[in-house]
Amino acid sequence: MHGTTRTPVTRAATRLTLATLLLAGCATPAAPDATSVLRNAERAMGGAELKTIRFSASGGGAVFGQAFRPGMAWPRVTYSVMTRLADYENGALREEFARSRAELTGGGATPLMGLGETRATSLLRGGFAWNLVGTNTVPAPIAVDERSHDLWTTPHGVLKAALRNAATATVRVEAGKTAVSFTEPSRFAATVWITADGLVERVESRRPHPVAGDTEVVTAYSDYRDSAGIKFPMRIRQAQGTFEVLDLSVNEVQANAASDIQVPDAVRGAAERVLVEKTADGVWFIGGGSHNSVAIEMADHLILVEAPLYDGRTAAVLAEVKKLAPGKPVRYAINSHHHFDHAGGLRSAAAEGATLVTSAIAKPYFERVFANPNRISPDLLARSGRSASIVGVSGKHVFSDASRTVEVHEMDGSIHSFGFLMVYLPKERLLIEADAFTPAAAGAPPPAVPNANNVNLVQNIERLQLAVDRILPLHGRIVPIGDLYAVIGKPK
Repeated sequence: MHGTTRTPVTRAATRLTLATLLLAGCATPAAPDATSVLRNAERAMGGAELKTIRFSASGGGAVFGQAFRPGMAWPRVTYSVMTRLADYENGALREEFARSRAELTGGGATPLMGLGETRATSLLRGGFAWNLVGTNTVPAPIAVDERSHDLWTTPHGVLKAALRNAATATVRVEAGKTAVSFTEPSRFAATVWITADGLVERVESRRPHPVAGDTEVVTAYSDYRDSAGIKFPMRIRQAQGTFEVLDLSVNEVQANAASDIQVPDAVRGAAERVLVEKTADGVWFIGGGSHNSVAIEMADHLILVEAPLYDGRTAAVLAEVKKLAPGKPVRYAINSHHHFDHAGGLRSAAAEGATLVTSAIAKPYFERVFANPNRISPDLLARSGRSASIVGVSGKHVFSDASRTVEVHEMDGSIHSFGFLMVYLPKERLLIEADAFTPAAAGAPPPAVPNANNVNLVQNIERLQLAVDRILPLHGRIVPIGDLYAVIGKPK
């Protein structure tokens, strides 16, 4: 008999081979290598040899963390100009802007509508951030995370950051676009979406924040144009914490612009400075930085009024406060309002075991955001394992024992913040307030037009019939109550 007779094993092997070939033909192609995807995008955008880029823009935006009501959109502003210089070679950033308010209510260091623009210059290099205020250099350690994120999520910067972290990056392809996900250790996590022609279309990122925890940011780039071989978007939109913060139209781009961003010695050697001034028996004004606090001694515990900025500031304040009355814990931390600069240390206070006292309207907001962890760069609360305990004040709340009485009052009619609290010590005739009145330098003339927030503070003092001798402002210096009346042109 000629030919080959197939045994059952041979026939089974043939069927397995055919099945394997069919499955191989249907299998999803392997995701492309992250490094090759990113290198191709760099070449398409002309960024392979790019060391710096400078762009100028104008348009709209909003002030992150300064909403009038907790949970509302951030208050809108108008940018007459914003210029950024990104120095990828040195990990440095310079931003200059001029902006004005586009709505009356809400916070932020921007003059009230119709009263001009704010101009500011902010810088970053490596792990140092600082601001220029006139000719003065002001360290800004709280801004390092935000500015690092801004630098490395620019269209060319995000490709360079992803390449730096390509070994642990992941790649997926959806609807003809490629997404590369990576983490810049301790700074942010990001997914960069790259179009079929190699352009960065969108960056979805998360960065740590002292109030909101890991915060979602979405930055969209569109209308790319060629500028001396560099492709750059003419439209930039960004949302942080679900609300838009930028909508810019770019009008100038300069590749490899000169950069000489150097860390000043005053910034490199900076540390949180905490100055303690006794204001009355058992009452201390805690200054030394841009934001003040006040410590109040009760019979068996301490109350801290204001835990500002971030862990670094509030932890330093708490360390000094605990020296003032050894053995007495900080049982309560009173928050004047929900704006992020005034609430940035509340997580630190909660990590110490303090109960947080804020407005009733802000209580559910803080409960929600404080449940959001800081996983990218764990803060003191995340490391403590504690949960924040929060008390909400509506109208008035009183703390009282054998040593003293402390009144917490909710202000009416403020355009700065809804749920705005101030603290009054009736025995000492002291008023503690934030942002409603920031004293000017001694001898400065009163403004030609009274500030609406100053006027509102006087209205609330008189409505509540508070007998005040001195104001302990949470920005600036202690002043007699007459200074407040003088700036609104009203006799005391």
